[in-house]
Amino acid sequence: MVFDLLLSNPIHGIIFLLAIGLAIGIHEAAHAWAADKLGDPTAKLMGRTTINPLAHLDLVGTLLFLFAGFGWGKPVPVDERRLKSNQDIVKVALAGPASNLITAIILGIAYRLIPLTGVQEVLSLFIFINLSLMLFNLIPIPPLDGSKLLKLIVPEPTYDALVQYGFFLIIILFLMFRIGNLGLGDWLLRGVDILFRFITQATFSL
Repeated sequence: MVFDLLLSNPIHGIIFLLAIGLAIGIHEAAHAWAADKLGDPTAKLMGRTTINPLAHLDLVGTLLFLFAGFGWGKPVPVDERRLKSNQDIVKVALAGPASNLITAIILGIAYRLIPLTGVQEVLSLFIFINLSLMLFNLIPIPPLDGSKLLKLIVPEPTYDALVQYGFFLIIILFLMFRIGNLGLGDWLLRGVDILFRFITQATFSL
């Protein structure tokens, strides 16, 4: 997808990669920042509180972005023993998607205030990427952020088993996105579209 765009329209492809990189940088930096505020400075000491995408790139996640249109950044290390409570890991996990939502809202304000076609096209792309990254990471499958919510719901042995087979679950998720009849990709895009319209047209209408 992105790879094809780079070949067909290099300028748009580079802008798309920049949007992905910044969205991932913001997402992962938010994880590191939240972990530090909640008692674990591990990621901060490793330089992961920066939004520089180069500090957060994951090889597999980046390749999936290039060829499949979705992916993830390098997981932020969190020592749960240093967090203030057992539920803080959920807060750390949700900080990533929350940061993408906040970014999308700020960009949505700019979108409404700057009615220039070229600027709005770029802002639309950045908003779309941030919302996509947010919704995708909320899917409750390890190692995605939404899986941390399962810690509050399912027994610990069940959660540990899900984590152990997380790689295979991601492969299944990838296949579900690629098989059109299952419609998972369509549902995700529909959710992104609803949020995009709400942010750019309803919430901040002048």
